[in-house]
Amino acid sequence: MKNIFKVSLLAAAVALTVGCNEKEEQAAPTQEAAAATFKDANEKAAYAIGASFSRYVSTTLEKQAEFGMALDKEIILQGITDTLRDNSKLTDEEMIETLKAYDTEVKAAAAKQQLELTEKSAAEAKAFLEENAKAEGVTVTDSGLQYSVITKAEGQKPAAEDTVTVHYVGTLLDGTEFDSSVARGEPAKFPLNRVIPGWTEGVQLMSVGEKYKFVIPADLAYGEQGAGSIPPDATLIFEVELLGIEPKADADTKEEAAK
Repeated sequence: MKNIFKVSLLAAAVALTVGCNEKEEQAAPTQEAAAATFKDANEKAAYAIGASFSRYVSTTLEKQAEFGMALDKEIILQGITDTLRDNSKLTDEEMIETLKAYDTEVKAAAAKQQLELTEKSAAEAKAFLEENAKAEGVTVTDSGLQYSVITKAEGQKPAAEDTVTVHYVGTLLDGTEFDSSVARGEPAKFPLNRVIPGWTEGVQLMSVGEKYKFVIPADLAYGEQGAGSIPPDATLIFEVELLGIEPKADADTKEEAAK
């Protein structure tokens, strides 16, 4: 339910200048246009206040439209104009009451949409996991982690307390790549017991030099919260190559030496 309040007109009413951060930067007017439009700094500042507020409201309306809420921009402009001219058709009490009621509607609509998206995502993930589990070469562990071996090797396997060096590519079920050490051109190094459960379990199955494909259910990944560009309740796909293992004792010695 995060970010619901950001799409509320109640928020717009109390944060006139926040909108500049809510939308991608737009092309700035040329110096000639600015010089021709504004007589002095005060006039420019007045215009900037109006533009900032309008951008915030516009972004707010766009977000609300995503889940079926729509307001007439002309009526919004009338409310702004009337109020600035001390001719508002609503008292302060009526304004607050109306905005609170509308805010409740917005939150309900956003909650409904989020629930629908979550249910759809869960159904898609369930179907994918069931189908992938039948694929040749795929093993499913007791936790629900699914893996297959891309490159086989014989050698040392890490323990949960070890620090590992890996190359990996992470994607969503639709193929969207959300993270990749390969793309960055630099392997990742981390203690195996400080990552998501699916990684902690899965990488311990690997020998140095091996490359696995992991399909990690949401409850073994980032769960209901998601993370960054990873949406809530997302099942994740990783291709992981184990490059090296640094035992916990060696890692602790290096950490102490660095202090």
